[in-house]
Amino acid sequence: MAPSVFQQVLDYANRADPYPLYAELRRTPVIREDDGRYVVSTYREIVALLHDPRVSSVRKESEEPPSFIRLDPPEHDRIRRVLNRHFGPPETPGRIDGMRPELLEIVTELIDRFAGKDQVDMVDEFAYPFPVTVICRLLGVPREDEPRFRVWADAVVEAIGPVGAEQERLYAKRDAAIVELRAYLSGLIEFHRRHPRDDLLSALATDDAVLGRMSRAELASNAALLLIAGHETTVNLITNGMLTLLRHPHVLERIRQRPELVIRTVEELLRYEPPVQILPDRVALDDIEIAGTVIPAGAPITLVLAAGSRDPDHVWDPDRFNPERIDPERFVLRRGGNQHLGFGGGVHYCFGAPLARVETQVALSELVSRLDNPRLLADPPPYRPNAVLRGPRHLMVGFDQVRPARVGRVPRAREEAAARAAAEAAAAKERS
Repeated sequence: MAPSVFQQVLDYANRADPYPLYAELRRTPVIREDDGRYVVSTYREIVALLHDPRVSSVRKESEEPPSFIRLDPPEHDRIRRVLNRHFGPPETPGRIDGMRPELLEIVTELIDRFAGKDQVDMVDEFAYPFPVTVICRLLGVPREDEPRFRVWADAVVEAIGPVGAEQERLYAKRDAAIVELRAYLSGLIEFHRRHPRDDLLSALATDDAVLGRMSRAELASNAALLLIAGHETTVNLITNGMLTLLRHPHVLERIRQRPELVIRTVEELLRYEPPVQILPDRVALDDIEIAGTVIPAGAPITLVLAAGSRDPDHVWDPDRFNPERIDPERFVLRRGGNQHLGFGGGVHYCFGAPLARVETQVALSELVSRLDNPRLLADPPPYRPNAVLRGPRHLMVGFDQVRPARVGRVPRAREEAAARAAAEAAAAKERS
């Protein structure tokens, strides 16, 4: 039997360019697969289901207790509220935007390391170490522990979404990784409870608010989520962004001349080459009629976000990379603007969206300004195996030279970084 269009999307052979298959999927907004899942690929229908309380995110698995993305309201809302109290608005509105100088410092140091080279792997030498360093500092996880949690994170990511014949092996590997990661974070949480510092784990571990307080197990579960999700998707967003800019050098040059355009460019990247392409694990709690199809209660639902963001019934000229989403003939914002699905939607809208946006804006702005004559050395690049979190595994980029950091752009943080490193070393010694 010939594979379905959705099965072809999952096939690694189509990872480099799944978009023609997404266009084929959209011809039938809701499709039932042989395994019983309903695949939804058009913008209007995806948005409706993202906001439909009859669609559940709860999944039966060994993860106990589950992180908040595996819960429905009201439990989802309770835990998300506790996390957000220390992460963003309204109680800590300046935390993310206030990180810009520190993000710039990290990016500057990474690009400085390119000096004397004429090519780099943009993934291994930039797009991975940058968000990993950021999430470690934000949470209060020692950066030197990265080799340990990278193994666990890789096992978790490998098992996301439909994984075919290897499902049993990958799920067992994921479950073992989750146990080890939670044990590691539980010890770290206890340390931060006794020795609180200015980081998210300390704030959560010492949170004395009766309303919405998390248990120790809940905190470990959600800390694991924040650690993994806090860098995995941003790696893809930055790498997809650089790949797209190098394929569209006129846009790259415009950002070099007008750095403020990077904000719109990141939003267009989230529509055009999103880091999360598919939401694979939703379940219908009741019969749901949509686009002339009844999804029965209990049926699994897969939302193909990347297909919805390129739906021509929603957005004008969807297969064109156009950061301003402006009709060049009429100079007006065209149909759909840039209401993309890059961060999902509804109650499960991406928790880390504010941080991912700022990280990618800083990263792409500095890469564009400092790399002289950047160019792709392999196109298409090799991709990571997972169809859900889609991005290059390596991205080889050549350049003529590295320009000095712009005067006044490198912040104060070298002394702060040294002080932070000393504090982390002392903390590591005390933990041991």
